[in-house]
Amino acid sequence: MTRLQGSDLLALGFMTFALFLGAGNIIFPPSAGLAAGENLLPAALGFLLTGVGLPLLTVVALARVGGGMERLTAPLGKIAGAILAVAVYLAIGPLFATPRTAVVSFEMGIAPFTGNEGLALLLYTLAYFAAVLFLSLNPGQLVDRIGKFITPVLLAALLVLGGAALFAPAGGIGVVADSYREAPLVQGFLQGYLTMDTLGALVFGIVIASAIRDRGVTDARLITRYSVVAGIIAAIGLSLVYLALFYLGATSQGIAGDAQNGVQVLTTYVQHTFGTTGSLLLAVVITLACLTTAVGLLTACGEFFSNLLPVSYRSVVIVFGLFSLGVANQGLTQLISVSVPVLVGLYPLAIVLVALSLANRLWVSQSLVFVPVMAVTLVFGLADGIAAAGWGERVPAWFAQLPLADQSLGWLVPVLVTMALAASLDRVLVLRQTASA
Repeated sequence: MTRLQGSDLLALGFMTFALFLGAGNIIFPPSAGLAAGENLLPAALGFLLTGVGLPLLTVVALARVGGGMERLTAPLGKIAGAILAVAVYLAIGPLFATPRTAVVSFEMGIAPFTGNEGLALLLYTLAYFAAVLFLSLNPGQLVDRIGKFITPVLLAALLVLGGAALFAPAGGIGVVADSYREAPLVQGFLQGYLTMDTLGALVFGIVIASAIRDRGVTDARLITRYSVVAGIIAAIGLSLVYLALFYLGATSQGIAGDAQNGVQVLTTYVQHTFGTTGSLLLAVVITLACLTTAVGLLTACGEFFSNLLPVSYRSVVIVFGLFSLGVANQGLTQLISVSVPVLVGLYPLAIVLVALSLANRLWVSQSLVFVPVMAVTLVFGLADGIAAAGWGERVPAWFAQLPLADQSLGWLVPVLVTMALAASLDRVLVLRQTASA
């Protein structure tokens, strides 16, 4: 029976860390830290819950069921499960997340030297997606190419940037913005949505398991164990990166107080602290972080859709890569504005699906619990997504009266109530079966 050596397991953890560390992981913590100011700690805690805790739980849930997202959605039925899986894969793949990796890496790493021109973006994305396709078309080499070579370089660059943020801050911790004054933990929680990491974990689970099998491991229990260990290594790394970037943002109000997003916060800080050399360092960090995430997303989409449809893995990867290239050239602002309401609608479904899956051994009839709870989550998640898109007038007024509705968490209480009712019915089923026996 093949087992992974310590170095291989560490490389697997590094690969998992690199898959998760992408565009959103780097641009959103500094902007959240900038706005949180003195409320840095509760905001960072909220961010870690959705940016680290939920992805780790998702990896654990996938490892427990021993497969990809189709295993998690099995209690919903084939059609509903397939629809949810397709929505997640498209959102995390060619529609939003994959193109965003290219645009963010361009705006932060290349634009400071070339200018933010359409031709420069086009030339960069052509080269970027050529590299992504090269790595994605050979998924069996991901651990060697990413875990053993690319990630160590990325970690070294992050150590320099994180060390500078901690030991050479641009100033003291700033004042609290209005949005973080009342409920900083909730605001941080919602900002963690934007990393897309919980959705990413739903699709990366199969990439991690495949990478383990490619090393010759066939025992299901070992695959589960190694997947969890890889997730823990990635979670530790992500937590350290997020905390450093939150602190960087919170101490940069003096030099980047007017920044509109995390890109501007980071570039301003790096230029202030390191000058041109720092801009080159940031270019390396961003490009490598985004490149590895794009490879993981494209690989996962290729494996999922080639199993779902009568098309080859290679064809899916090439088509989605070219589609992502086209979307990337629409610009970062447009991408973020469109993706936010979609994420607000999808994230509750992902959170509840993972929670129910982790507790699946408590239910006698999984469908009895999963179907009503996920249906209610869909209705209220869609309402929050529509409101986040600026169409709040199209949502019935009573939705706005729900607890936490103004925080885009109006789905939480209805879902918890539905879960309690469904679990009670499931418990009645247990008692009836016991009485019959």
